[in-house]
Amino acid sequence: MPTSDTKEALLDSAENAARRFGFDGFSYADLAQDVGIRKASIHHHFPSKAKLSLALMERYLSSFKDVCADIDASYATGGAKLTALIERYKAGSDNGQQLCLCAAFSASRDSLAPEVVSQIIGFRAMVSDWITEAFEKGRSDGSICGVTNPSLEATSALSLLEGAQLAARAASEPAAFDAAITLLTMRISLREPPITRIEQP
Repeated sequence: MPTSDTKEALLDSAENAARRFGFDGFSYADLAQDVGIRKASIHHHFPSKAKLSLALMERYLSSFKDVCADIDASYATGGAKLTALIERYKAGSDNGQQLCLCAAFSASRDSLAPEVVSQIIGFRAMVSDWITEAFEKGRSDGSICGVTNPSLEATSALSLLEGAQLAARAASEPAAFDAAITLLTMRISLREPPITRIEQP
């Protein structure tokens, strides 16, 4: 397996393990067995678990920026954008089997290197800023009801989405996610104005 492929396979395996079991819930031995390489070979790519977790968060942040950009390019109203993000968090829950990487790592904060904690803070700030813009647009276009302070709404919504994943994970029940976000989704109008998907050229 080429070096770049091995590195990506290790990151994929580590992300899956971290999102299911947390930062402290897997070892290099687990990754070696999953990817099919010697444990010593992992240290060639990631000399420490701190280096591995930093690489994971950097990749996750970059990937999620692309997700937000794709939503912006694909949907016109604030309500539609927020709905798309909610669906992303729901899918990320994998039917109550895992958490988003940011939430999974946050639960093990004391075990993380400072630079990884900084990445988590940066991730949440990026997502919160994006949600703020969605609420601002939803207030102006009428697709989200009762918006008074978009920034505070975003802080609450992000915590709610992470909490909904935790609820579904704790119960191992996907319906727990939907129940947790019911009041938020009830505020999103699906009729006035309609959700409009922008066709790509």
